Amino acid sequence: MSVCVEGNVLQELLKLLKLEKIEENIFRGQSQDLGFGNVFGGQVLGQALSAASQTVPSDRRAHSMHAYFMRPGDARMPIVYSVDCIRDGRSFTTRRIKAVQKGRAIFSMSASFQIDEPGFDHQDEMPNVPGPEGLEREIDRARILAPKIPAGLREKLLCTKPIEIRHVNPVDPFQPEKKDPVKYVWFRAIDKMPDDPAAQQYMLAYASDFNLVATTLYPHGHTFWQPEMQVASLDHGMWFHREVRLDDWLLYAMESPNAHKARGLAIGRIFSQAGQLVATVAQEGLIRFRGTSTKD
Repeated sequence: MSVCVEGNVLQELLKLLKLEKIEENIFRGQSQDLGFGNVFGGQVLGQALSAASQTVPSDRRAHSMHAYFMRPGDARMPIVYSVDCIRDGRSFTTRRIKAVQKGRAIFSMSASFQIDEPGFDHQDEMPNVPGPEGLEREIDRARILAPKIPAGLREKLLCTKPIEIRHVNPVDPFQPEKKDPVKYVWFRAIDKMPDDPAAQQYMLAYASDFNLVATTLYPHGHTFWQPEMQVASLDHGMWFHREVRLDDWLLYAMESPNAHKARGLAIGRIFSQAGQLVATVAQEGLIRFRGTSTKD
C-alpha cells in the first residue's frame, strides 16, 4: 500500500523548480526523491534552466541548452546553482550554470537565449500515432505491476504525479522483448500551468529526461529496472523551437540511432497535439550491463 502526501503536486513541482535566490546570480533548490535515492536528472535540468532564466531579460527565451551530469545528486539535500553571465549581446544571451552539493560540482550546463525575431520556418512532420485519448495512464500500469516493484519505489510510483504520461507502445519492464529502438509517449501537466514562458520551458526541460535513455535498451531486450543494468544520464542537449504549453498534450517521439561501449544515444522530438515541433532533445546515457551474458 502506497502512502501519498496529499497536496497540489504540480504547484509543489513548480515551486521546486523556481528556486530561492540567495545571492546575486546564486540560487538554491530543494531536491525531490522519486524513489531512486539519487536526484532525478530532469530536476537538475529544470532547476539549472530556471536559475539561468532569472538572470536574463524577460524578452529573451531559451533556444538551446547543453548539459553534463558529472556526479549523482543526493535527493536528501538541496542544490546550489551559480550562474556565470558569459555574454549579453544584442540578440543572444549566454549563461553557464554549475550545480553544487557537498562542495562538489554534480552538474554543469550552458544555455543560450534569444530575442523573438522573424525568420524562415520549416519542421519535421509529426509521426502518425494514436492520440492520448483511450491510452492507459502510466500510474494505472504501475498499479498492475505493483507486486513486482520494490517497496520503497512502489510508494512513489503509485502516487499522483505532476506530469501525466501515457505510452503509445509500452514494454513490460520486468519481461522486456527485443524491439525497434523507437518510443512514443504523450505527456502533459495535470493542471493549468502559469502563463510565464520561462516556467513552460524549464518544466519542459524537467519532463524531457523521462523515458529517453530507456529507448536505447529496446533492441537488446533489457530495461533499467533489471538489477544487472546500470543506467544513468551522461549528457543532455535540448533545442527550443516554438512556444509550448505543458498543460496541453505533447507527443515525445524518441529513437536511438546508436549504442556502443556501454553508452546509448537517444534523440527525441516533442510535438504539440496540433503537430507543431516545439523542441528537439538529444541524450547519451550509460547503459552498462553487469550480468554474465547478454541477450544479443
